[in-house]
Amino acid sequence: MLANSAATLPRGHFLVEPYLYDVSSRHSDGYGSLTYMLYGISDRFTAGLVPVFGYTRVAGGADSSGVGAGDASVLMQYRLTQFPAESSLPTISIQLQETLPTGRYERLGDRPTDGQGGGAYVTALALNTQTWFWLPNGRILRMRFNVSQSFAKTTRIEGVSVYGTDQAFSGHARPGNASFVDAAWEYSLTRNWVLALDLTWRHAHGTRVSGYESSGAKTNPAQMDSGASTAFGFAPAIEYNFSPSVGLLFGVRVITGGHNTERSVTPALALNFVH
Repeated sequence: MLANSAATLPRGHFLVEPYLYDVSSRHSDGYGSLTYMLYGISDRFTAGLVPVFGYTRVAGGADSSGVGAGDASVLMQYRLTQFPAESSLPTISIQLQETLPTGRYERLGDRPTDGQGGGAYVTALALNTQTWFWLPNGRILRMRFNVSQSFAKTTRIEGVSVYGTDQAFSGHARPGNASFVDAAWEYSLTRNWVLALDLTWRHAHGTRVSGYESSGAKTNPAQMDSGASTAFGFAPAIEYNFSPSVGLLFGVRVITGGHNTERSVTPALALNFVH
């Protein structure tokens, strides 16, 4: 459900996979969608876009005024090895993903929930691996193990923002760099039904906000640091494949907590189409 495949699309083929989800925590629900739109430029190189949209509902506060665009991403993946045809190594790919600040994040007025983006360019570099095994019962168990590191740039902030600033604030924010590890397994019950499980770990440095607060003729410096965070999660899922090119997946990501991390449950539904 969460681990990107290390495989690349054959040249001239494409994949479209929209997700619908609800990030449900104690006081809010973040309804959203993201869609992988990928194209095989060559047998080893796949590229594409990942647009995101969202709507936030909060308890005791103003919900989003409408569905808003989040931060879209450009994704590129190059395959180094192919299991088992080319070597005894697993399929290994290098993935580069650039997140673009296309979503609202500042000047939010009295609706902070209209903020669906982070305002910063974020570059993520990942190493994706995949292999599979024949089990004694004749079924296939596929395993993915992915690691990634993201690097965020500084962004300008004015007024109310997703970083917790108020109307009088002017300054900058620097989201913390983050490391992510995902181990995933897929078990083929039949030709059509597949069970999946992801186990995840994420560590992020704190987001730093600095600037000043203006009140009339008076200006005061202001600084905030969210502190480092660590999150543990798991995501069971089930997939039904209508054909070799169309599949439907339903799963639930559970963030169990960790250091400086809020618990959440995220049910998700995805439709996978490959041509």
